Amino acid sequence: MIRTATLTAALACLCSGTHLLAQDTTPPPAAPAAATAEKAAFAFKDGDRLVLIGNTVIEREQRYATLEPRLALALGETKVTIRNLAWSGDTVYGHARSYFGPPEEGLERMAKHLELLKPTVVLLCYGSEMAFEGLSDLPRFLTGYRNLLALIRKQAPGVRVIIATPPPLENLPPPMPDLTDANKNLSSFRDALRKFAGSQNTYFVDWFELMGGMPKPGQTAKPLTENGVHYTREGYQKLSTKLVQGLGLTPPQISEAELGGLQKEVLKKDELFFNRWRPQNETYLFGFRKHEQGQNAKEIPMFDPLIDQADAKIQELKAELLSNKKTL
Repeated sequence: MIRTATLTAALACLCSGTHLLAQDTTPPPAAPAAATAEKAAFAFKDGDRLVLIGNTVIEREQRYATLEPRLALALGETKVTIRNLAWSGDTVYGHARSYFGPPEEGLERMAKHLELLKPTVVLLCYGSEMAFEGLSDLPRFLTGYRNLLALIRKQAPGVRVIIATPPPLENLPPPMPDLTDANKNLSSFRDALRKFAGSQNTYFVDWFELMGGMPKPGQTAKPLTENGVHYTREGYQKLSTKLVQGLGLTPPQISEAELGGLQKEVLKKDELFFNRWRPQNETYLFGFRKHEQGQNAKEIPMFDPLIDQADAKIQELKAELLSNKKTL
């Protein structure tokens, strides 16, 4: 049988509290009026280019195409294009996207992609490793996050930034480990990240709380993850709905069947873009073996018009859905 400690470590590799209080029957003090005021919606502008940056939970969204259709419809006539630059297992230091070199190489690669894309809005989600590593490295992490924000703002002057917390983990039946302590770490990390986001002039989305916050003791009755960490299709449907709500927008009242055509086109666009910015044979095209196949690098920009065509189709399908809703 696999030991729980070993499995916990494995999940930490795959993935990349409000502190537990003693029982107290004394009611909490009333929050000040300013704290209870409704949060203003994030101000998207027509023509915005939103770039998603983060680790596993963001990258895997392109498997299901649940966010872009919901956000597009929630924005109504406002047109926003979306590009997913997330990388599973990545950190604010650029570890995963560094390939064979140091983390700095990963940040350099990100800088080049940002220069190419010229985003007007960036949504970041980092820090899921804190669930397993604890918060002892939090000061260094926040310094790394601050440096990452500086890099993004240098490459995309005037960019507006959204920082989202990692969502909670789930307790599943054995042999999956108990992730209660990991969620306590995420809850405390969320509190620190909220303060950090405020100090960096960014829009903060508490994805942890929107997805239910600190889970109740015991095993999850209706799992939305495969293994406690990685969300399923149904999980991403909820993740995306809650993220749209966290941006102060109203998710569309529309069935999955009605979203089907739009999701299909988003999946197509996301695959084209993935092959554009992250080709499988990048070492041969641009790296130390480009002397073998570097002549084929000229084909990579040929994805751009195909991506633009997919964007246009997405906007066309969105307009049809909005028109149909108005006539009902």
